[in-house]
Amino acid sequence: MEPWFSINMATSVNPLSHSIVRPGLKAKVRDYYTLTKPEVNLLILMTTSAGYYLGTHGSLNFVGLVNTLLGTLLVASGTATLNQWMERVWDGKMRRTASRPLPSGRLSMPEAFWFGCILSTIGGLYLAVMINPLAAFLAISTLLSYLIVYTPLKRKTPLCTLLGAIPGAMPTLIGWGAASGHIDPAAWFLFAILFLWQFPHFLAIALMYQDDYDRAGYRMLPRFDVDARFTRAEILGFSVVLVLVTLLPTIHAGFPYLAAMLSSGAFLLYHVVRLTKSASKTLASRVVHASVIYLPVVLVIIAWKR
Repeated sequence: MEPWFSINMATSVNPLSHSIVRPGLKAKVRDYYTLTKPEVNLLILMTTSAGYYLGTHGSLNFVGLVNTLLGTLLVASGTATLNQWMERVWDGKMRRTASRPLPSGRLSMPEAFWFGCILSTIGGLYLAVMINPLAAFLAISTLLSYLIVYTPLKRKTPLCTLLGAIPGAMPTLIGWGAASGHIDPAAWFLFAILFLWQFPHFLAIALMYQDDYDRAGYRMLPRFDVDARFTRAEILGFSVVLVLVTLLPTIHAGFPYLAAMLSSGAFLLYHVVRLTKSASKTLASRVVHASVIYLPVVLVIIAWKR
């Protein structure tokens, strides 16, 4: 594996394409925007907001929330950019990612590298100055663990999902730490929900794109799991634990909370159980979409019973 900190000054060419496209200014701006993975950032902003709101004591500081989201967005965008810079060669081998700006050759290696570094640095400094050192520390720790631990492990072991779920759940703590200046025990409840949620979500994605991942040499699924039974059982197991964890506050939150969480959990489990009966990529896709609906609903319920 090529060291992730090296910079190849040559232009990257996507092996699945026949030519290099030289974009204009508008297209180049769009490519820079694509590097930041805006669809992932939407999830990050949502979970960071939930952490900030739940970590707030008293009235919500709207300016503080906006500053927290801006700094977190910058760090997350830098992380996504550097992640694609590290994985540019293998992205070019997958049909799903071959058209990204780096493997397609529309952006150069130095452009992406420095763009990612600048975004991450500005974001970390912004959080440290405008919010507090704890939020900045958590954000930069998320960046480092994602790039140095999770990203290289994707080509070495299926355990990458387990380790990657830690930085994936950190936005909840970033938001909480930004609002309160410390991490309360209750913050770990929110962290646990996002940590567990990632398993049915990302394992279902791995089932959907298994051939693509295999082509690029990513070990997202165990090699012994030829028929995907083990992975589907994992998805079911983590989903059940996730739903049970969301029910923990029931003793204090009351019956309306219980009813709402059971209803949302039943929705997710319905799609998960269907997947356990068949390794259909269509059913895996439905689990992914169900999980995307499930998470914000759960966060709203928790915020409602705050």
